[in-house]
Amino acid sequence: MLDVQHWLVALPPLAVYLIVAGVIGVESMGVPLPGEITLVSASLLAAAGVVEPEWVAGAAALGAIVGDSAGYAIGRRGGRALLARLGRRFPKHLGPAQLARAELSFARHGVWAVFFGRFIALLRILAGPLAGALHVPYRRFLAANAAGGLVWAFATTYLLFHLGRVAEHWLKDASWIGLGLAVLAGVGSTWWLRRRAHRAVHTESEPEPGETVPARSR
Repeated sequence: MLDVQHWLVALPPLAVYLIVAGVIGVESMGVPLPGEITLVSASLLAAAGVVEPEWVAGAAALGAIVGDSAGYAIGRRGGRALLARLGRRFPKHLGPAQLARAELSFARHGVWAVFFGRFIALLRILAGPLAGALHVPYRRFLAANAAGGLVWAFATTYLLFHLGRVAEHWLKDASWIGLGLAVLAGVGSTWWLRRRAHRAVHTESEPEPGETVPARSR
């Protein structure tokens, strides 16, 4: 993550916002990219005064909403054959086991899987294409997608922004230590939130004895 942050700090603010929106947008379309790491790095740059937090959060939310909608359209058009091709291309991230878990989440939670999926790496990548392939009604999908994207983007950005500002305030004479603590706090907070969301979805998504994964849910 520090490499990403060092790379972003050398860019003008507009380029940072575009990269945040672009990386998160492409990730939301079904391509495994470090969207969360990019957002965390940009948020810490905002705490250091390099970029504005509201623009970072807005760019992340825009990328999430537009990317998920594009992924929905692609999944609607390509169906499960597309998901199978993605699984072969990215077996570590989107293989049959990951797809089965994601489908169970949709079967159990419906569009709430889109909302909470924004906080889970697997569903953050698969939510849009899978919702399209399963023919989830677009209006319901868009509502959950927009709500999840906005909450995830602004909560993550401002949490890390304020952690960074607090660290800088108390450690003015050792700014590099403050930055390091902010990075550790941000990563730890993000990891904790992801673990809690992952456990909740994984626990509720465990199939009962004899239960099979639904091939399609309308």
